[in-house]
Amino acid sequence: MTKQLKVLAMFTLFVLLPAFAASAQETKSLTQQGDDLYEQRGDLAKAKAALDKYQDALLAKEGDYDVYWRMARVEYWIGDHSATKDEKVKLFGLGVYHGKKAIVLEPGKPDGHYWLGVNYGSYGEAKGILQSLSYVGPIKEEMKKVLAIDPAYEDGGADQLLGRMYYELPGIAGGSNKKSLEHLLRSKELGPRVGLTRIYLADTYLDMGEVQKAREELEFVIAMEPDPRLIPETAQEKEMARKKLAGKEFAKK
Repeated sequence: MTKQLKVLAMFTLFVLLPAFAASAQETKSLTQQGDDLYEQRGDLAKAKAALDKYQDALLAKEGDYDVYWRMARVEYWIGDHSATKDEKVKLFGLGVYHGKKAIVLEPGKPDGHYWLGVNYGSYGEAKGILQSLSYVGPIKEEMKKVLAIDPAYEDGGADQLLGRMYYELPGIAGGSNKKSLEHLLRSKELGPRVGLTRIYLADTYLDMGEVQKAREELEFVIAMEPDPRLIPETAQEKEMARKKLAGKEFAKK
C-alpha cells in the first residue's frame, strides 16, 4: 500500500466512521436509544439519560405501552440508587404511576404488573413501615398476575419479590419462612445467576438456622460468572455477599 493510500485509509477510519456511527444511531428509535443507555445503568448518569429518552419517546408516541413500563423500570433503578428519602419517594411514585399506565394499555402482559409491584414495594419502604404494610396486598395481587402470565419473567422476579416479602413480614402480618423458601427456590430455578435471589435465600436460611446452606448461596454469588444482562446488579450483589459472609453468623467456631 502506498503512503497516499495509507493516509486515505486513516482518514476514513478516524473521520468518516464516527460520522457513519452517528448516522446509525440517529436511525434508532428513541426507545431503542433509551434501551442502549439503560444497558449502561451502572453509570447513574446513563440511567437518567435513558429516562430522558423514554420521555422523548412518549412525546413522539413510539408505542406508549413499551415506553411506560420501561420508564417504571428505570425509575425504580434510579430511585434505588438515590441518596435521599425525598428522591426515592418521588422516583418510586413515578414508577407506580407509569406501571399503572402500562397495565391500562396491556393488562395481559407481565411488564406493567411486575414493575408496578416492584415500585409499590420500594415506595412503601421509602415512606415508612405503615405505608409498607399497606402495599402488601397490592404487591401480592400484581405478582400473582405476573406468575399467571409468565412465571419466568425477569428470571423469576415475581417469586423473588414474594419470597422476600414473606421473609420480611412479621408472623402476625402473614410472614412465613416456609413460603419465603418456596418462592425463592422457584425463583432460583428460573434465574440461577441472579445474585439477589441467592442473597435473599441466604437470609431465609439463616432465619431457619440453616447456616451452611446460607453460606453456600453467598459463596456461589461471590464466585459466579455474571450474566451479561445483569453486570451492574451482579457487581453490587457480590459486594453484598462478601459483607454478609463477614458477619458474626458465619464466624467459624
